[in-house]
Amino acid sequence: MTPFELAEPATLKEAIALLDPDDPTVRPIAGGTALMLMMKAGVFRPGKLVSLRSVKDLTSIDAAPDGSLRIGAMTSLAAVERSAAVRAHAPVIPRTMRTLSNIRVRNVATIGGSLAHADPHMDLPPVLIALGAQVVAASPAGERTIPVENLFAGYYETVLARNELITSVVIPAQGSRRAAYLKCTTRAVHDWPALGLAVAVESDGASVRDARVVVSAATETPTRLAGAEQALRGGTAGDVLWRQAGEAAAAEVETISDGQGSAAYKRQLVRVYVARALAAALKPDGAN
Repeated sequence: MTPFELAEPATLKEAIALLDPDDPTVRPIAGGTALMLMMKAGVFRPGKLVSLRSVKDLTSIDAAPDGSLRIGAMTSLAAVERSAAVRAHAPVIPRTMRTLSNIRVRNVATIGGSLAHADPHMDLPPVLIALGAQVVAASPAGERTIPVENLFAGYYETVLARNELITSVVIPAQGSRRAAYLKCTTRAVHDWPALGLAVAVESDGASVRDARVVVSAATETPTRLAGAEQALRGGTAGDVLWRQAGEAAAAEVETISDGQGSAAYKRQLVRVYVARALAAALKPDGAN
């Protein structure tokens, strides 16, 4: 690695002030699990890293009076996985964590850092999108709230400015919504997936009132499938509807080819996994 300066601010205001909107070699670092690999490989050569490890008030997990859950951006993925509040609010998240990378990475990587990294193969973004989550970001201009589905601008790109930091992730109250996440890997279960598929379904007895269907890994960015969601609304829950939604999803999704599989292969995965995820979400012991 090439030499670089390391800054360790104690407050969010100090951290933001150290970021240069005009210098791409100045970067914030949270857990560093991805950034350090990029530096070792020579993909990224920073001039300065702004460590967020000492910044206060970014590691809490708090339930709000409106039923939402706020997770500080520097909360480790392992802490999110073990949180009783997260498990009660959205049990699909700790279930997803069990096969997200490995425990060594989860002990260090943070929820805010993983989102800011914008790797399209990550498991959490499609889950958070299905749950209707938002991120709160801070910059010299103040705070703004960004739906997670609008956060990603491209491959490893977000809409965040260079002097803007994610401070928290907010997950709204889920009510009767039930969710599930499935992924298909070509090798070990914690390896990069060929497909990640998250669904969240709100039903009224046998009728589906609303649904979110989100695909990742097979696409350049995590993507909601509006056609599949429309196919589900008002339908009768069951295998026939799940297959119809799978066909609608396969018809609209724009898949990519990479080391995990061809675009055609991934399209077929979408067709199959949409139906499986929907069935899993509405099982009596489903992910909720």
